[in-house]
Amino acid sequence: MEIYLIRHTTPEVEKGICYGQSDLDLVENHLEEFKNIALKIPKKTDFIVYSSPLKRCALLAKTFNELVVFDDRLKELHFGDWELKPWNDISEKELNPWMKDFVNTAVPNGESYTQLASRVHIFFETIRASKEKKDLIIVSHAGPIRAFLAQMLDIPLKDSFKIKINYGDVFHLNLNNETFKLITEIDL
Repeated sequence: MEIYLIRHTTPEVEKGICYGQSDLDLVENHLEEFKNIALKIPKKTDFIVYSSPLKRCALLAKTFNELVVFDDRLKELHFGDWELKPWNDISEKELNPWMKDFVNTAVPNGESYTQLASRVHIFFETIRASKEKKDLIIVSHAGPIRAFLAQMLDIPLKDSFKIKINYGDVFHLNLNNETFKLITEIDL
């Protein structure tokens, strides 16, 4: 089974804003970004498409198949009280504990990176265990993609930000005999 794991395209948001699960629009030229992504995916029409339900993923997912399976486990980190706040406006009293241990420390009224990784791993275990073996497209966010790739490559979550993931990046994976294999080369 071939899997194409895609990060959404560029969201319409000012730099320096914390926006995890906020439902943002895409930049004006998002259709051009969609075309560039499509060039990296085989021309087929029978992919099963999974996506985060957030608009920045859903719009791209629907270009591959109108029937998209939306799954909350593919959402970005929930930044709770920090959603849509400028990073510079978050008090040091709140930010510092999280910065010291972002893997295990939950954002106020949000979640920790470990919690995100747990829901992402459950999603991919569901894929691995599925009897359906059609090729997949999965549209998500940098956090969930990074958490999955870190587990697959045996990289500790605290070091997972070494995995560079740009808007519109496509990671080609293969699932064979219940083992995920990364086809796309990545720099660490």
